[in-house]
Amino acid sequence: MSALVCGCCVCPSEDTDERQPLLVPKLSESNEPASARKHRPTPTVSQSGPLVPKRVGVNDLDQRFSDVAETFNQQQESYDIMKEHITSLCRTFDSNNASSQSLTECVRKIREEHEEDYRITIVMYGYDFSLSVVPLNSATEGNVSTPHRLRLAQKELKIISHAAKTVVAAGTKLQELIDWLLNTGEQMAEQVREAAPTHQERCRLEENLIGTMQEVRRARELSLGYRLQAGEVQTEASQVAGLA
Repeated sequence: MSALVCGCCVCPSEDTDERQPLLVPKLSESNEPASARKHRPTPTVSQSGPLVPKRVGVNDLDQRFSDVAETFNQQQESYDIMKEHITSLCRTFDSNNASSQSLTECVRKIREEHEEDYRITIVMYGYDFSLSVVPLNSATEGNVSTPHRLRLAQKELKIISHAAKTVVAAGTKLQELIDWLLNTGEQMAEQVREAAPTHQERCRLEENLIGTMQEVRRARELSLGYRLQAGEVQTEASQVAGLA
């Protein structure tokens, strides 16, 4: 796999006409010139948290990176919401085993708690799902409202459903955006070189491109995991509903 490497920052002066490609195979430290090891900083990549791209000086590329960041950050936020509310639902009905994070187990506990008065099921509408609560006898049906804990469970399921759907949709869009960036790396590098007005600015923008592309790769890996887990939640809901 090719890696972004800033070539301009190791040049002795602006007067040299020789340019090294920004996208070259990664070399071992032992094969790199001492000047390269000294002057080229190593971009850091955070393992979690939002994606914050750095400006690379090309309007089209800056907009593409911004679109990736907006989509990924929305997906990450929705993923966190999904996990948080699954935990909350499990804790409400099974405080001793809230770490299980199993939607199936949560619904089973809800059914057990209210099996004498209500028929509890998950209902699917496309990729949306909700908790259906149906009274089993006329006395229960005549009550003013559904018990508080059941209403809370319905609210939690609605939030989980919306978050899971958002995570999956964002993952599909993000994959398309990131694939374009990864397939045009050398072209992007050349655009950044041409856009820089000075040697110093060119070095700075190339380093920004290196760091941002590393963050894009991090986002891709996290996004795949988020999308997989959200899809599993949807599948689990479908299984509980008896549709799978």
